[in-house]
Parts: sequence; structure tokens; C-alpha cells
Amino acid sequence: MTTLAPPPAAPWAPPPGPPAEEPGKPTPRLPARPGLALAGAALCVLAAVLLGFAANLTIVGHLQHARDQQTAYDELRRQLALGIAPVGQLDYEGKLLEPGAPVALLRIPALDIKEVVAEGTTSEVLMSGPGHRRDTPLPGQAGTTVLMGRQWAYGSPFNHLHNLPVGTRVELTTGQGKAVYEVTGIRRAGDELPDPLADGQGRLTLLTATGAPYTPSGVLRVDARLITPVQPSPPRELRPGWIAASEQALGGDDNAWLAVFLWTQGLLLAALLAVFAYRVWGRWQTWICAGPLLLALGLADSRAITALLPNLL
Repeated sequence: MTTLAPPPAAPWAPPPGPPAEEPGKPTPRLPARPGLALAGAALCVLAAVLLGFAANLTIVGHLQHARDQQTAYDELRRQLALGIAPVGQLDYEGKLLEPGAPVALLRIPALDIKEVVAEGTTSEVLMSGPGHRRDTPLPGQAGTTVLMGRQWAYGSPFNHLHNLPVGTRVELTTGQGKAVYEVTGIRRAGDELPDPLADGQGRLTLLTATGAPYTPSGVLRVDARLITPVQPSPPRELRPGWIAASEQALGGDDNAWLAVFLWTQGLLLAALLAVFAYRVWGRWQTWICAGPLLLALGLADSRAITALLPNLL
């Protein structure tokens, strides 16, 4: 009797899995969760603001200061050549000087300082260089002229004022000519005030911050007496004390809140678009296109935030 052999067993096969993807067909992406997208956008905004803030207080701020100084120097030279440089609180057309208008050229050879002085002492004005307190006379005129400058940020023009010895010469050129001052002393909080000025005398006071880098804790004042003939003083529209708190020493500019709000909104919108593009478009394409935009908006936003900080920073 012939015995039939059993049929060979079928080879083992793995359980069925998902269908293989077709070559060249992109992998479908899962829809993004709104919470994760918002968190990613918030991180982008925070990173852009922090990077922009650090850049504004260091490299970018110094570059901006150098550019603004060159522009102001060219404008002041033009006005001096035409005889229309400011000699008081009003310009040659009889209008109140705009904040940021160049009014004098400051030279301190002992510190190798050569800076154009602008009208006004708000935080934004002092980003471009030293500023002239608007309710004080211009350099060379009778009375006490007050100039303010930053200690560390935006070119740090007054960073080394504390090194000025008594007797150092300070030169200022305005539309009335050159005024020369001689340093008489340096004051900090609690120090004795200088003697009151007599009629027809002039004094210069240079102000900057004291304290560790980027953390102002007080005000440093350098006093100097006018040793050249006093120049005539035109009538003043602003009396002493008629300035806003933002123009006082260590004052911040509250008017910058609107700019902060608008730039932050734009930055958040750009970050949301970048997160969406990352999910749909891809990593490198998104960062190549969105990175420069986020950085530019971060710089603008952080610059507006810097205006809220003390003006002598």
C-alpha cells in the first residue's frame, strides 16, 4: 500500500503591515496641534527678541551709533558752512528744534572723543550719541549747559568720563563758534555741589551712568568752567524744568510702548507663519526664508524695548 507524503508546509509570512509608500511620493504630515504651534511660535519670538536685544546693546548698537554719527556730522558741517547751525532752542526758520537735530561737535582730546551732540536726551536720541538737555543753554552761552551720554551701549561715548583729570580741556563747536571748557571736578551722588555761577559765567556738566556694565546704579557728573568769551543767548521757549521725565537722567521713554506692541505683534505673526511653513514646507526651506525675517523683526522689537530702559545705559 502506497502512503502519500503530506504536502509541504507553506513558508511563514509576516503579518500584513501598512502599504508600502510609492517612490517619490512625499510622506503625509500629521496636522499640527494648535497648542504646540503656539508654543513653538512663542519660543521663536523669545529667541528673536533675546538675540536682537543682545545685538542692539553690543555690535549692532555700535554700528548704528557710528552710522548716525557720520550722518549727523555731515549735516552739522553743511549747516555750519551755510551759517544756519542752531544757536538756541529755535532753528533758523523760528521753529523749535526737533529731537535728534545736531547742535554741536564735542571734542575731548584726552579721551579721544569726537562726537556730534544732538538736541534732546531721551533714550532714543542718546542711541545716536550724546544729547543736549533742551532746557539748558547751548555750549558757550551763559549758564549751565548739560550734555548726557551713554556709558556702555550704542558706542559708549561717555564710558571713560571718570578718568578725566582736573584741568582737562573740553571743546564744543556750535553755530556761534568754538567754546572751550576746563574740567573742575567729578561728582557722584552725595558729593558737594559746585558754587553757583555769577552773572555772565558759563559751566558745562557732562552726565553718564555709574555701575557695572549695562546695569546703571547712579549718575556721574563732570563739571567744567567756560574759559572762552561768553556767547549771546537767544530767548528760550523752554524754561528750566520744562522737560519730560524721559529726558531726565536715567529716564526711560514710555512713548516706546506703542512701538513695542506693534513690533511684537508682527514678530508673533511671522513666528506663527514660520511654524506652519515648517510643518508643510520643510526644515531648511523654512529657516532659510524665515530666519532673516525673524531676526530683523527681533532687532526692531528689541530696539523699541531698549528705549524703555534708562537713557544713560
